[in-house]
Amino acid sequence: MASDAALTELFRGIDLTGVLANAVLGGVLARGQRFDPVGFGALAIMSGLGGGMIRDTLLQRGTPVALTDYAYILTALAGAAIAFLVRIEGPVWDRVFPFVDALALGCWASAGASKTLGSGLGWLPAVLLGTITAVGGGMLRDVVLRRIPGIFGGNTLYATSALLAGGVMVVVYDLGRPSLGLVVSTLVGAGLTLLARWRGWQLPEAYIWRPSQNRVRYPRPHWRAHTGRRDPSPPRSDDTPFDSRESP
Repeated sequence: MASDAALTELFRGIDLTGVLANAVLGGVLARGQRFDPVGFGALAIMSGLGGGMIRDTLLQRGTPVALTDYAYILTALAGAAIAFLVRIEGPVWDRVFPFVDALALGCWASAGASKTLGSGLGWLPAVLLGTITAVGGGMLRDVVLRRIPGIFGGNTLYATSALLAGGVMVVVYDLGRPSLGLVVSTLVGAGLTLLARWRGWQLPEAYIWRPSQNRVRYPRPHWRAHTGRRDPSPPRSDDTPFDSRESP
């Protein structure tokens, strides 16, 4: 029991760290749009807490955790304040954020799937809500900014990593080891996200089918009105001697 409590606290720490990192990212985008402090706070909350709030609303199992545990909203607002007061850029941010973001994605996907299974739902809703927990906040933020959500293409594997992490959580949960599932699925989701970023792995785009330009053209029939006269002789082939005289 003590180990489970320690694991719960560990995941809560990872969860809050991911909230802070994604809230800062929301603030960075708000700075690029020249928003005021209200815009910073709104984007930070959407980016850091949106996925979990959507999940809890769909599950209908009480008030969303972000509204009952003040640490979550305060952490998101702290990220907004950091981005508002400090210009976040440079190689340190570029190197640190992918690791924190990947770890948070794996944590959110596994926690979302675990909470869904604990609510009595099956494997498919668990995988779906685990993915929504991981990527829902970023999608909501991009829609508000009138941008195409990044998970829809053109980027390395992200939602796919969340799907796989949720699937691993479902399998290990069904084996009766939910605590182990949280650890394994988090590592799988984070590892695949980082590996895809390093190797540049992306899902293929849809192929656009174009008909061949070298189509075979068949001769069209020529229709003529009946005049009572005999139709002219059919054209001769090239290897037949041409005779310009009419047949008797």
